[in-house]
Amino acid sequence: MKQSGVTPWWKALRIRPEILDASGSIADVQMSLYHAVYGTEDQRPQYADASYYGEITHPTGALTDLLARIAIRLGGGDEHTKSPALLRLDQGMGGGKSHACIGAYHLAKAPLKLGKTDVGKAVLEHAETILGRPLPKNLENPHVVVLPCDNMTPGATVEEHDGPAKSLYERFLWRLFDGDYSRYITYREHFSNVSKISEAIRSLDKPVLIIVDEIMNYFGNGLDGVGDEALTAQDQAFMRALLDAVTKTPRTAMLAVMIASDKDSISLSPEGERRRLDLERLLDRNGKPVGVHENDDFAAILRRRIFAQPPAKEVVDATVREYNEAMSNGPWKTKVYDALHAPWTANFGEEVSRTYPFHPQLMHMAEHEWANRTGFQKVRSTIKVFAATVFALQQRGKTGAWAPLLIGPGDLPLSSTQVRESIIGSGLISDTKTQNNYRSLAQNDIVGVKETSGTARLLDTNRGADEDVLWHRSNPRAAERAATAIFLTSIVSGRSQGRRGATDAEVKAATAVPDPAYMFADADAVIKDVTDPETGLVSIETTPGPKGQQARYFLSTSQTLVMLQRAMRDTITDAERDTVIADFTERLTETGPFDRKQFVRASAEGQAPREVLASAGIDDARLSRLVVLDPAQFTLRNGADRATRDAVQAAVGLGAEKLPTRWASSAVFAVANTQQRHAARRLATAYLAAERVLGVQETQDDDDMKSKAVAERNEAKRSLETTIKRAFQHVLFLAQPDDDAPRAIDEVTFDDKTETALNGAIVWKALVEKGKAFDQGTFTAKALLHNLRETDYGRPLDELRDSFWNTPRLPLLHGGQNDLRQALFEAVQAGLLRIVDGEGEEVAVTGVSEINLSSQRLRLGKPLPPSPHDDEPSSGGTESTPESEPSPEGKGERRGGQGRGGEDEAPPAPQEKQIAFSVTQSMLNNTGNSEALSQLFRQLYDVIDRGDVSFLQGSIQMVVSSQVADGLAERIRELGSPVHVRDM
Repeated sequence: MKQSGVTPWWKALRIRPEILDASGSIADVQMSLYHAVYGTEDQRPQYADASYYGEITHPTGALTDLLARIAIRLGGGDEHTKSPALLRLDQGMGGGKSHACIGAYHLAKAPLKLGKTDVGKAVLEHAETILGRPLPKNLENPHVVVLPCDNMTPGATVEEHDGPAKSLYERFLWRLFDGDYSRYITYREHFSNVSKISEAIRSLDKPVLIIVDEIMNYFGNGLDGVGDEALTAQDQAFMRALLDAVTKTPRTAMLAVMIASDKDSISLSPEGERRRLDLERLLDRNGKPVGVHENDDFAAILRRRIFAQPPAKEVVDATVREYNEAMSNGPWKTKVYDALHAPWTANFGEEVSRTYPFHPQLMHMAEHEWANRTGFQKVRSTIKVFAATVFALQQRGKTGAWAPLLIGPGDLPLSSTQVRESIIGSGLISDTKTQNNYRSLAQNDIVGVKETSGTARLLDTNRGADEDVLWHRSNPRAAERAATAIFLTSIVSGRSQGRRGATDAEVKAATAVPDPAYMFADADAVIKDVTDPETGLVSIETTPGPKGQQARYFLSTSQTLVMLQRAMRDTITDAERDTVIADFTERLTETGPFDRKQFVRASAEGQAPREVLASAGIDDARLSRLVVLDPAQFTLRNGADRATRDAVQAAVGLGAEKLPTRWASSAVFAVANTQQRHAARRLATAYLAAERVLGVQETQDDDDMKSKAVAERNEAKRSLETTIKRAFQHVLFLAQPDDDAPRAIDEVTFDDKTETALNGAIVWKALVEKGKAFDQGTFTAKALLHNLRETDYGRPLDELRDSFWNTPRLPLLHGGQNDLRQALFEAVQAGLLRIVDGEGEEVAVTGVSEINLSSQRLRLGKPLPPSPHDDEPSSGGTESTPESEPSPEGKGERRGGQGRGGEDEAPPAPQEKQIAFSVTQSMLNNTGNSEALSQLFRQLYDVIDRGDVSFLQGSIQMVVSSQVADGLAERIRELGSPVHVRDM
């Protein structure tokens, strides 16, 4: 089929004039909020106009939702609370943050103008859906305060914007009051007063939008350079107060831009890093992180940004028909498109409608491979590459030269300096040396700037002289297209599962054209030419496919180990990183005294934490469980742990959304620390990168490099294991100190770096200190009686057994049912308890194994009441019955009852009494308290020393001088008890 039968895209679509004027370059693709708000004359970009902004902006779901939330906050009147006050954009570079800020600015500054555009209409419609009523079209005339921190120098103000202001707070006030000096002076001294800042905002009597762009440009190294400690302290205090004030002020919205620490490559001083952590905590506490674009938005964003109008449906349909015939028949289908296993091949028509004029194969690469790389600036980089490409190809088409009907991964013209530099500088290649190597490789091994050189280009031009090649006219750049596709996959070093380069099917698909003259065998011949060791590409490496799999092709620049590792790190997705942390966590967990360990993985389908725990099956009967929660979804601290706490609370049967549970008391949850998770994620990425480096050909072929790679992988593994253990600092469990206290979640935090919640033995020791568990060998008959209540007598043994796993006031048993059975046997043998049947008749127990804890017939009974005959000699001899142990009620009853004195004789005095007390005293400057407490402990020492204490359970927490702390701690450790010491 001839391409002349279809209107080509370069005739069907009109490229925006600003792109044509700049020869394919989009000068303002990196939007600037500062220039949009404050730009004058030639520094004022087109997007500073709300109408033009709306014209080039595709209303993606995320952007529409963000602006709708702001619109509700500003124009929603009394219902402004249906939207959060503080929204944070935390994406990496090139993720659309500035674009969103400018959209928010236009929304508040020119709502009527923006409301006439597609994006403005979508925002107002979405806001109406959320609110249940339309918003006023002018949003009640909001006032906008813009603090573009990437264009503000601490201590050095610009008079036309800042007037007399010096500090960031003063700049804020000057903008808030539009230069009203008297009002500015009224509030100038209150930089850290939340209520005064809120009052200043409310004094305008209109909605207020505050946009703070690139906060860390000011609060990072910027404040270090000013050298003014007072100004630094004031600016920090103001930002803390502002973040609090915004949430307390009606009809006020704030949009803050601060890249998340794990996505920000900026190097900060220790003080700058401290300020970043402080701001992140405040933003996490007060604000809601929001996105701007998803990867699947790329196609629509590109079309809107590059072309002035969408394509006609009939043109797209005709293009699809051209390709469909070739794709659905013969070896092209079975050996190429089916072998790709790509989703776009099954829905080709729909995908072309979405991506036109770009081939779905190229768009899939951009959305699912490029966008996941750390250095790639997502929307910004993609627009640059694709705009330069369509301009270069349109110029070819207009001059009658060949251009593809759909722009695929082989069609990015590397002969164009604009295209080549856009690709190399996009962030897909992170290392400068590698960038230079690939720049040279593109010009020499693929195609030169003048298109008269380059190995692949020469293969095509030489083929053109062969009159037997019938398909050359419809596919004159087949070798160049194959080489370009390999180039694009090679610069994304490790692709899916760390593999390098392109598969045979991917390269063949990149050379395809809708012309039956270009057959599968022809594509095979083109690839053979490109990979020929004598005449093909010098830099190409071919890896044969093992066990019938496809061969792979890669353009090598002989990278060093360091370069390989850096490149591999960029290939690792968040999901892969979190999965390896989960795998390590599950493997590192040790059961210890717990009956079972259980790892609860994060949801891959986006389930909320509560639903994840609901379906995890953690409510096991009569088993103590150490439940380890996947840190990908569950963490504590850093102001972002509400979802985790609520989920655990529901899982143990507490709260408004509690889950049905019976055995919550015996489930103990190990949870990672949010801040420590950041460190684990960094190390997980390093470990995966080290693993992948070991699999690449350069490493396998170089023994020295391989040895170093193995050593670094092993070190990365050790560091990751240590960090994961350290990350699990927290333990949550259901507690109830006594019968009258409410059930609640209690918590243990391990501050010692040698302790981890992944070690069941360490967790159990901590629970012992909390009174939630018994240590090994401590659950005796005495301990059993101490924990029994009056209602426990007469209960079936199976209910008594179950209570130690489902009743929060009862501690967990180190030996489980064996401990309970042994304690019952000891109590029965000592006469402290009886085992009776359903009729109350005593059942003889001569061995531990005879106590059937599963029995519903056998019950727990008190010792028999005293009998007047118990003290008289038996008919068989002169020996008297031995005295019994004291009863569980502490009344000192004996089996001998009242003795020879008959009923008038008073019962003997109790042998033991239980004492429980708590002490909370301040010892500072209080000699009376000190003396009284000293006497108490001296008396307690004497009682213990004489052996008058038979059971002791409790914990002591005190603050002592540093000089005596270590000695006390060592003495406690000698007792075999864990001790925690920390600086005050």
